[in-house]
Amino acid sequence: MGRGGENYGKRENAGAASSKQETFPAWARDVKQCEEKYQVNRELGLPSAEVEKRRQIYGLNELLKHEPTSIFQLLLEQFNDTLVRILLAAAIISFVLAWYDGEGGGEKEITAFVEPLVIFLILIVNAIVGIWQESSAEKALEALKEIQSEHADVIRDGKKVSSLPAKELVPGDIVELRVGDKVPADMRVLSLISSTVRVEQGSLTGESEAVSKTVKVVPENSDIQGKKCMVFAGTTMVNGNCICLVTEIGMNTEIGKVHSQIHEASQSDTDTPLKKKLNEFGEVLTLIIGMICILVWLINVKYFLSWEYVDGWPTNFKFSFEKCTYYFEIAVALAVAAIPEGLPAVITTCLALGTRKMAQKNALVRKLPSVETLGCTTVICSDKTGTLTTNQMAVSKLVAIGSRSGTLRSFDVEGTTYDPFDGKILGWPVDGMDANLEMIAKISAVCNDAGVEQSGRHYVAIGMPTEAALKVLVEKMELPEKYASSSAPGDPRRCCQVWNKMVQRIATLEFDRDRKSMGVIINSSSGNKSLLVKGAVENLLERSSFIQLLDGSTVELDKYSKDLILQVLREMSTDALRCLGFAYKEELPEFATYNSDEDHPAHQLLLNPSNYSSIESNLIFVGLVGLRDPPRKEVRQAIEDCKDAGIRVMVITGDNKNTAEAICREIGVFGYREDITSRSLTGKEFMDHPDQRNHLRQNGGLLFSRAEPRHKQEIVRLLKQDGEVVAMTGDGVNDAPALKLADIGVAMGITGTEVAKEASDMVLADDNFSTIVAAVGEGRSIYDNMKAFIRYMISSNIGEVASIFLTAALGIPEGMIPVQLLWVNLVTDGPPATALGFNPQDTDIMKKPPRRSNDSLITAWILFRYLQLTTKVPQTLSGEVYLSRRMPSALRSAFLSISEYLTIVMDHKEIIHAEPSTLFCALHSRQYKGFGAKLYLVIGSYVGLATVGVFIIWYTHNTFMGIDLSGDGHSLVTYSQLSNWDKCPSWVNFTASPFTAGPQVFKFDTNPCDYFRSGKIKASTLSLSVLVSIEMFNSLNALSEDGSLLTMPPWVNPWLLLAMSISFGLHFLILYVPFLAQVFGIVPLSLNEWLLVLAVAFPVILIDEVLKCIGRCTTGPRYSPATISIKHKAE
Repeated sequence: MGRGGENYGKRENAGAASSKQETFPAWARDVKQCEEKYQVNRELGLPSAEVEKRRQIYGLNELLKHEPTSIFQLLLEQFNDTLVRILLAAAIISFVLAWYDGEGGGEKEITAFVEPLVIFLILIVNAIVGIWQESSAEKALEALKEIQSEHADVIRDGKKVSSLPAKELVPGDIVELRVGDKVPADMRVLSLISSTVRVEQGSLTGESEAVSKTVKVVPENSDIQGKKCMVFAGTTMVNGNCICLVTEIGMNTEIGKVHSQIHEASQSDTDTPLKKKLNEFGEVLTLIIGMICILVWLINVKYFLSWEYVDGWPTNFKFSFEKCTYYFEIAVALAVAAIPEGLPAVITTCLALGTRKMAQKNALVRKLPSVETLGCTTVICSDKTGTLTTNQMAVSKLVAIGSRSGTLRSFDVEGTTYDPFDGKILGWPVDGMDANLEMIAKISAVCNDAGVEQSGRHYVAIGMPTEAALKVLVEKMELPEKYASSSAPGDPRRCCQVWNKMVQRIATLEFDRDRKSMGVIINSSSGNKSLLVKGAVENLLERSSFIQLLDGSTVELDKYSKDLILQVLREMSTDALRCLGFAYKEELPEFATYNSDEDHPAHQLLLNPSNYSSIESNLIFVGLVGLRDPPRKEVRQAIEDCKDAGIRVMVITGDNKNTAEAICREIGVFGYREDITSRSLTGKEFMDHPDQRNHLRQNGGLLFSRAEPRHKQEIVRLLKQDGEVVAMTGDGVNDAPALKLADIGVAMGITGTEVAKEASDMVLADDNFSTIVAAVGEGRSIYDNMKAFIRYMISSNIGEVASIFLTAALGIPEGMIPVQLLWVNLVTDGPPATALGFNPQDTDIMKKPPRRSNDSLITAWILFRYLQLTTKVPQTLSGEVYLSRRMPSALRSAFLSISEYLTIVMDHKEIIHAEPSTLFCALHSRQYKGFGAKLYLVIGSYVGLATVGVFIIWYTHNTFMGIDLSGDGHSLVTYSQLSNWDKCPSWVNFTASPFTAGPQVFKFDTNPCDYFRSGKIKASTLSLSVLVSIEMFNSLNALSEDGSLLTMPPWVNPWLLLAMSISFGLHFLILYVPFLAQVFGIVPLSLNEWLLVLAVAFPVILIDEVLKCIGRCTTGPRYSPATISIKHKAE
């Protein structure tokens, strides 16, 4: 947009503000008052000078383009995630340490930079994906602009200006609208050129039928649907011509208000439940990592800071910067081990797999986190038209005249679409159509301007939906035997074509709002003229004098027959059916010689619509039909499934109340005889309700009819504030703001507008409500699988933390280097974690209530199973005696307090924000005494013990569990020597024998103490192999949270077995390919050494089976709830 456009935009804002305060209710003022208000004459239009003045005031007739978020700002937003910030900090520190080590040693080894570079790569990919998702979020606003009209026919300076760019319209312009035009602005209808004007505005208001427009005023407090004398920007003319006055342009139009609401909703986007949980987890993980890192550093403080006591005072301080840096590196390695680097990638992969599964069920997910959010949906707010119903008018009941006066015949018609082969007519005469039914078919086929065509696998209406439904009825009625041979069997339009070939339409009496009927004058093959009429039943009965009986004979329409027909009409209307009657007239003396000749005297009668009522008089009534937008077949069962799953269904529609209530009863939202006075409100009634929140909290279904976009948005907003996870469905422009605001916006793929699709998180390819319910089940399954691989990855990482922690606490050489841990976290753990996303769905998954959005990903019991190591292992090894020997008493006390604190905090996050005095009371209260002193062997502790234990075993034992480990010729040392290896230079006569590892031989002739540095390569390889093996076995444990492997064997998920094979294969690759083995600092293992690895790793399955058994047998809370009250603070 150029400079002028920018100025217009600024003025438009000002205009919008002023207009909001001084809205002129044109719909409640007559035509003359409107012309006076806008100072315009409909014959002359606005003068050019006045147009320019108004453009300076109101700006251009276009929607504002909001400033997009800059790429830099989007980039910064990607680092709001706690886990991402932890990874970034770890990467920066690792990079600095790698650079420092290279400078100090004179050589920068590439392996030192692998860890930070890989982490940086993960962050870059994550940021790119995040920016792509964010930048595509506002496409709904662009799609909204596409539905605006581009041109308009305007009267200015007394002349007609054709195809004026619509953006140049100003309030007060006079516009002519024709059939097929897209309305360019909100306008007041001044006059009707044709007898009838109809506008398709369902995408804006939610109405299922085109709306007839009038010039008559309506009440000032009318809703959008009630403003019959207004046409709105973005809607489409489907019938007639009219002259209109522009009243609102740009952002002040109804579609402009929708634009503003979408923008407002996009600004209030909240994190998905999954992201909230991951952020909570990241915060707690940050706390744990920080404390453990500090603790590890403090444990080893004596190695880089020492002093002597003289007269009771410490003096002669000695500080080693090199050793201080070394133990800082160990603390950083521990942090890297604790961070599940692969978690973001695995979650993305799992969600992507979920989108594929949903796509197979016709649910196309546009935003990955939406997959998981679906699983905790508690309320589905569904549009009616096109979602619960087919958005295709269909005849459901046909009423014909009986064999004698005062009798009627009723036929139920199956089918819910425009497909002529969808369903049949029940109770249809076995011997074919009688004369009365033939006449109904003839009128339905000939007095009709619509059509039905096949588009792909679907049939669509061409023209008015009501008339298209009549064409489908004709096909289901089939042809009388005498005409059947004249058509091609299988042609979906053959019956209508036959009826139309038999006659010639020579004139049309257009529908108008006064007589409420349409008629056609036809010339039959015999040359006789006749009139066929369809329209409102009451009006046709008023103008009918006879009825046609079953055999084709006619009798006078008596009062009894008329009352009977009206009674049937009332019953059908009660069922929310839209009724149309059929009639005909055989004697037309004025048109006996008329053949569409404009010079014929009868032609003058047709030019004046006021003559139509007299032409359509003395009719012969033949029957009626009931039409509706029928509910989808699958919806009723889907509603029942929602009830079983604890999900409430609320229907929010722009359609009228009676129709919506009838549909809701039919699909099971309400019972057939249930009193729904308090459950069914219009949008206006809800906005005026004194207690909106309690109304929304009612159990069971709710209905909101005649709802405007702002009503839908307010309902969604209140539900979200009440803690509900809301899925909102819709297909029209009017649904877009609520779709954007909801936790899950679901748009219709077939009938949905581009605006709705772009505002949504998910698109239904089949427009079917039952697809949403299936997607919810898939979302729940994905969440369960996500918990499985998070359990798996966290337990693995805790094991790595335990290994490094124990290594530092025991004072033994470093068992694994950071690049090995990174390999395990990213590569070895990745395939099994991803494969857990293929776990089969539980059969009763939709019989359970939805989980709360604030439920923890990791429960207290799971934490106990996987996290106890960090607080318990030192006691497990040697008890407090060990701690007394290794630490000063103050440090030991701090260690135990921190251990208890970490455990409590994971189960009770509210403690994190409590005051220090409160924390102190909690940590030392009896209430938490059991948390810090348990000596159970749980998964995390076993991983740490096994990886460190096998390292110690290699140095201190020749055999273990009958397995001979002496084949490589390595020297044995005592545990005391191993734990004090840094004092090796002071040992007298210490030697280390050479040992073999594959083709390599490691010798220590020049410096025997290298046996604890470069010589640890075999022990380090054993530790890494045990860690990999345990994590593979542990992935089997993660198949089910509490289910035994005996009831859920590994082969229920063959992908997991394949993933384990891939991970073991990758581990063998780095072990037995010399180049890779050198990069990762490992060596090949012998058969006996592999037997040792498996013997140490396999018990992890047995341990978790015991823990699962305890989990199944335990009922109620496994720990007493932590309640830190004000009273406790005072104590």
